[in-house]
Order: sequence, then structure tokens, then C-alpha cells
Amino acid sequence: MKYLFLILGMIPATALFSCGAKSNSQKTNNMSNDTTINPAAITPDAHTAVATFANGCFWCTEAIFQQLEGVKKVSSGYSGGHVANPTYEQVCEKNTGHAEALQIVYDPAVISFDELLEVFWKTHDPTTLNRQGNDVGPQYRSVIFYHDNTQKEKAEAYKIELDKSGAWPNPVVTAIEPFKNFYVAENYHQNYFMLNGKAPYCQYVIRPKLEKFEKIFKDKLKKQ
Repeated sequence: MKYLFLILGMIPATALFSCGAKSNSQKTNNMSNDTTINPAAITPDAHTAVATFANGCFWCTEAIFQQLEGVKKVSSGYSGGHVANPTYEQVCEKNTGHAEALQIVYDPAVISFDELLEVFWKTHDPTTLNRQGNDVGPQYRSVIFYHDNTQKEKAEAYKIELDKSGAWPNPVVTAIEPFKNFYVAENYHQNYFMLNGKAPYCQYVIRPKLEKFEKIFKDKLKKQ
């Protein structure tokens, strides 16, 4: 594995453009009448596998992983907590233990877990505890929720190499934890950038990050 640690990272923005400031108007405009939470994790078939990552606001991270060739489905949700079927409002209260996370179904014959790890670590700051840019709180922590020992070993090895590389002046604080739950987020959080590309947060935070991502990972993107 080559460890080229070019971080697409943190786009300067005011607090106005924090993911945590998801407004009631956004919720009203972007959700259907169905506001229930689907507690079921995505089940892969014989030809797919699952990765679960948390690396900041899922509006941003979902838009990145959706573009990768070999990724079949990306769902935004909540993982790693102790409250069943949490709502977004409960998670924002910072006492459910959940992180905003992605459940990624992918074809390992097309894209490997190693490549997903590379995208994970190169598209956020893994040294800021419970924070990504203007988004602050334990729900924005950096976590890899591994589904088996192979994922655990690969994540741990990559983390060690990242620390050794000196790419960051501070230690990597990304947690590597066993997967225990995933609750799909409310409808208005799904496909957020795709459906709300003209919203201020999408224009000033997500779009610049995506443009950098597309340049660095152009060989891994889905064909148009």
C-alpha cells in the first residue's frame, strides 16, 4: 500500500456553514411524510461487502463515497451508540453515543477495502477529536467500525503508517471499533448533495471538497 497523504480536508467556512446547523427549513423542504428510522443495517449479497465509516458530517462524506466505482449503495445514518432507533435531534444532544456514519455497500472485485480506507483518511482531518471543521461534538468523531478481523487489521496497519508518515503534526485519533449497530438516518439526510446542490452548505463546503476529491481520485470515479 502506498501512503500518499494528500488531505483534501477542511475548507475554511464560517459557523453559518457548519453541518450542525441543519435548519428546520431544510428539514421541511427535504423530507417526505415518512419520518421513521429504519434500524436495519444493509445486508450484502454474495458479491458485495460492507464498510462503515464515520468521518464528519454525513452530508459531505456521503457525496464523496457515492462517486466511487464499485460502490453500490451509500446510506447516511448513526452508528456506535447505545440508544436504539435514534432521531437526528437525539444524536445532536450528544448523549446517545452515536456518530454520523456511512454504511457503504461495495463490490470488492472492483474496489478494495484498502482503497476505501485511503479515501476515508484523505478526505477528513483524523487528528481532531470530536470535531471536523466547524462541526463540533462526539457525533462528528472519526471512527472505522470494522465488520471482521481483516478490516480491523487493515485499518490498524494504515493508522500506524499514517502516524509514522508525519503527514499530520498531531497524532491520529481515529477510533477503530467493532461494528455493533447502524440506524439509517431520516429521509431528508439521504442523497443530500444530489438533491440540494444549490443550498449554501453544498456550494461553500461540499462542492469545493468534492472538486478536490475528483481531481485526486479521478481514476476511481464512476463513469459518467
